[in-house]
Amino acid sequence: MKEPLITSNPRVMMGNSVVAGTRLTVEQVLEKMAHGESMEKILAAHPRLTRESMLAAVDFAARALRADVIYP
Repeated sequence: MKEPLITSNPRVMMGNSVVAGTRLTVEQVLEKMAHGESMEKILAAHPRLTRESMLAAVDFAARALRADVIYP
């Protein structure tokens, strides 16, 4: 079985969902993208991050939002 790319551990970043093997939260990845940082720039700044793990972060967030009702 393939290792998960997004993990959560109460001992890492207070249990927030992170890219496996890093202290980079899904929220941080999304914020960087929302502020216009390109995937290439984010990858260059975080050597342990991969394109696949970035896409997993976006997918994780999309699935999490499906379960919630958010009013702007």
